[in-house]
Amino acid sequence: MNVPLYNRDILALAVATSEYLPIADARHRVSKRAPLCGSAIILDLDTDDAGRVTRVGMHVEACALGQASATLLARHAPGIGLAELRAARGAIAGWFAGDGAQPDWPGFDLLAPAQGYPARHGAILLPFDAAIAALEERAAAA
Repeated sequence: MNVPLYNRDILALAVATSEYLPIADARHRVSKRAPLCGSAIILDLDTDDAGRVTRVGMHVEACALGQASATLLARHAPGIGLAELRAARGAIAGWFAGDGAQPDWPGFDLLAPAQGYPARHGAILLPFDAAIAALEERAAAA
């Protein structure tokens, strides 16, 4: 079965990035760019004392797939720490490479059509890379 790369669910997730506006007083702000496609994100995170995400804000300049991934990150990152984000990112990358099962991150089944488009993988991984960088900076400062 041939599944379209973009569908109504992905586009709805892409539009939903507007629900996560930048956080002016965020504890952590990271800017990242995907080298292959040029997608960019400025990710703001607040964390609790244990390093778990409590709030997410962002500005995303990416294709609809990258925006959809950013929304999925923002919706489900609260309560998650660095180790869990690294594991999720690894599972997503492995899934895209054909080396693993679909990642256990809510909503990622909607991004399954992108598996056959390696040029889009960087945009999809970008929000996770930014969140990991933010939490690594936090850990280094602690």
